Amino acid sequence: MLTISMLFTLSSFLSPVALAGDSEIKPLKVKFGENQFISMILWSQFWARLQEQNPGTTINGEPTNLSANLGIRRARVLLWGRPNKRMLIMTHLGINNQTFNNARKPQAFIHDAWVEGTIIEKHLDIGVGLHYWNGVSRAASQSTMGFLAIDGPIFPWTVIERTDQFARQMGIYAKGKISRLDYRVAVNQPFVPSVSPDPKTGATQFRNTNNHWAVQGYVKLELAEPEGNTLPFLNGTYLGKKQVVNIGAGAQWNPEAMGRFVDGVEEVFDQTAVGVDLFIDTPVGRGAFTTYALYQYNNYGPDFVRNVGIMNVGSGGTSLAGGGNAYPLQGTGHTGYLEAGYLLPTTFGETRLQPYAASQSSFFEALGAPMVLAEAGVNWYLAGQHAKVTAHWRNRPVFSPDGQDVLARANEGIVQLAFRY
Repeated sequence: MLTISMLFTLSSFLSPVALAGDSEIKPLKVKFGENQFISMILWSQFWARLQEQNPGTTINGEPTNLSANLGIRRARVLLWGRPNKRMLIMTHLGINNQTFNNARKPQAFIHDAWVEGTIIEKHLDIGVGLHYWNGVSRAASQSTMGFLAIDGPIFPWTVIERTDQFARQMGIYAKGKISRLDYRVAVNQPFVPSVSPDPKTGATQFRNTNNHWAVQGYVKLELAEPEGNTLPFLNGTYLGKKQVVNIGAGAQWNPEAMGRFVDGVEEVFDQTAVGVDLFIDTPVGRGAFTTYALYQYNNYGPDFVRNVGIMNVGSGGTSLAGGGNAYPLQGTGHTGYLEAGYLLPTTFGETRLQPYAASQSSFFEALGAPMVLAEAGVNWYLAGQHAKVTAHWRNRPVFSPDGQDVLARANEGIVQLAFRY
């Protein structure tokens, strides 16, 4: 707490950092009256990658150790507005993760669709619908338009594409601020998963016969400048425009969501998660420093582990994670995550550079060794978060088929073009 207080005191003497070209880009907004408007945000993120594939990977049936590929990480549009000062309507749709060998003409789908009413101004808003007011951590509600690293750490979206719709569930939420305390809580009806426990393997898995509602929440203490909470999306970096020091904590619980078969009899377990985190973003001279630290404990039931590869173009594979770029991302156990970046004080023409590094260290019950992911990169801001180029390096472990040993490590280089209006 002493260190946090010192940083807060130091930041109070520093002025926000301006980014060339960013302030000239105005949001798309149409006003109809004093408290009536509709606003629209468009954004796209394109990835070019050179990847070492997991052992035994095939791509389109051909054995492949190294792959170069292109993909659309995200292409979306968000519309929101107020018919009056006490009502808010939001709709968000688009596509994710299109590569050369998955579905052509992917159908744009709804990410968010909710309505909200103000009960006590600034202190209590209540909404209903398909929403992103998530619990457990800041990273679970992070804005995909304002990352520090190239992408979010993914694991904080604890049930991603299992019982949610791309990190969203349908439910009722409440949010607001009480002095320096910002809160969000929700009661949700999870989607029915497309997986189920297999009596043959006995592995723990999400249950498609679960009908229980889930609860989640997150609170953060804002020790410096407050953050907005009109929309759920939290920035990964403010590029020195704000002086933010937050301590947060959250939880998630879905009763009887998990199960496994032992001697033909199903055992049932709750899915739970708890987390605590720290976010600091502050100007430092003409530069800016950003860091985010998260500890999270997940309990999906005995020895649960889930392998994920973002925009995975490979299949097959002889390691625990299978083919492509997958690795053990989530599981029952403890996870620590840390990322930090520094916006350089020097300008390069009308642009700025921000090197960063990030790491995930997970201690999953099912694995015989820690899962350590190392990442680093640099953001080249052409117009703040409205136009940037990111060069990113990722190094992941390759586990033996039984998950008890790390056989090797594999690398991945990514160049991202990200644009927002």
